[in-house]
Amino acid sequence: MAKTVVIDPITRIEGHAKISIYLNDGNEVDDVRFHVVEFRGFEKFCEGRPMAEMAGITARICGICPVSHLLASAKTGDKILAVKVPPAADKLRRLMNLAQITQSHALSFFHLSSPDFLLGWDSNPATRNIFGLIAADPDLARGGIRLRQFGQQILEILGGKKIHSAWAVPGGVRSPISEEGRSWIRDRLPESRATAEHALNLFKRLLDQFQDEVQAFGNFPSLFMGLVTRNGEWEHYDGVLRFRDSEGNIVADNLSEDNYKDFIGEAVEPWSYLKFPYYKPMGYPEGMYRVGPLARLNVCDRIGTPDADRELQEMRDRAGGKAVTSSFFYHYARLVEIVAAIEKIEQLIDDPDIVSPRTRSVADINSLEGIGVSEAPRGTLFHHYQVDENGLIKKVNLIIATGQNNLAMNKTVTQIAKHYIKGNEIPEGMLNRVEAGIRAFDPCLSCSTHAAGQMPLHVQLIAADGTVLNEVYRN
Repeated sequence: MAKTVVIDPITRIEGHAKISIYLNDGNEVDDVRFHVVEFRGFEKFCEGRPMAEMAGITARICGICPVSHLLASAKTGDKILAVKVPPAADKLRRLMNLAQITQSHALSFFHLSSPDFLLGWDSNPATRNIFGLIAADPDLARGGIRLRQFGQQILEILGGKKIHSAWAVPGGVRSPISEEGRSWIRDRLPESRATAEHALNLFKRLLDQFQDEVQAFGNFPSLFMGLVTRNGEWEHYDGVLRFRDSEGNIVADNLSEDNYKDFIGEAVEPWSYLKFPYYKPMGYPEGMYRVGPLARLNVCDRIGTPDADRELQEMRDRAGGKAVTSSFFYHYARLVEIVAAIEKIEQLIDDPDIVSPRTRSVADINSLEGIGVSEAPRGTLFHHYQVDENGLIKKVNLIIATGQNNLAMNKTVTQIAKHYIKGNEIPEGMLNRVEAGIRAFDPCLSCSTHAAGQMPLHVQLIAADGTVLNEVYRN
């Protein structure tokens, strides 16, 4: 008989997900599907809007990822205007993206995932959350809150608001940074660096306890894609696209977002509104690839800052020196990227260009199509617009990081279920591990499917004949 178990309202998953676990005749896990079932049609209702409004509009796709859409949209607008943005605007956009990476990764690690690491996968779900973490380790929790505040305050200093700023525009940005803002950032850099280093050292000490999770949480070969500079360094805002395989070999390099349709296909399945992007030369689903912090650290040769490069090398050494294939290491990669972001903020904050009053290039519509790319915290983000002669949007295509991880998320959940499910019972700790496997990717389902609101996780255990043996809801 099916049963419903109410565990806790704090699911720590953004959006609504349903997981169906299919058993074969031997009562063993045969297949698992990660369903995403909301749909808002954001691309469609942008049609007819002026291109100049798109940065502000698409930033409102999500309250977690507004900066990512703001910058990708502004870069798409640059293409349609056919302008080169001033150096000040380029560096200020970079500063904003580094702050976004810092605050988003801090949210993911400290608020959403660290309760599992520090309180235990099988601990009481009523306290396995940020509030339980505050009670168990108030200094760590406070540091995480302060680190996220550091990133968010930079967003407010630059754009006037922490969320849904309309500061980046086609052609540049609306204003430079103030000297008061620079001083605030300088003053908070040492504390933020210390918090990031403390969290990274703590996670590395805990890794020995998580070898089972390292092996079972999405540890499989795949491609990885992300931006790099022309000389192969870690990149988060511009550059070229690169694919590597799980052996560390470069599969494709120096790719331009303008030609993304040549190497990225988008498949659909009848059981999910979340698209399934894949690497076209290998076909679907063999062309599975991953994006995001783990992918960025796999595709780059180096980061280009001393502390982050040292941490990157240690992470690679722990994984055997090749590409890091376990999705559990997404958590590790986020912490390394926070260190990298803080180091690069330190480099930018004293650059004289960022206080230059020349922050925007102005032009009319010079191209009827534009494609912009940037690295969101969760991975590579594409905006593709087609406009008419008046700059009104005719067609929009958004390829979101979480969608690009869709095949990998499904494979991760399958691997976890096969490892932990024995028989027809679903213990709460197993449910949490399945959820944690998804959480490793830090999915943003609002961005990917344009979901509205927070809804429950639904797991079904289905026999070979289609009978629902058990199901569990997280409200």
